Amino acid sequence: MRKSNTQKLGDVIADCLREMHIEQKLKEVHVVSQWESMMGKTVAVRTDRIYIRNRTLYLHVTSSVLKTELLMMRQEIIDKLNENAGEKVVEQIVIR
Repeated sequence: MRKSNTQKLGDVIADCLREMHIEQKLKEVHVVSQWESMMGKTVAVRTDRIYIRNRTLYLHVTSSVLKTELLMMRQEIIDKLNENAGEKVVEQIVIR
């Protein structure tokens, strides 16, 4: 017998994440963890630290040539990251 107030487990987990205000943080962690697969091994090897704070992606790169290329591709990278996340997670990029 099914009770009238049953819910799918996925819906319950999504509601809990939303109520605990960590849904956005999990999406940010997902974007950072997918950096190598989205940008390639060459870029990932030359990127020291990647983190998101207040919808801004911070990158620390070890190559000035790579920094210049990433600066020119900034909007394309933002679009690619947000498309992968399924919503707007990153609004701007700071490359150091």
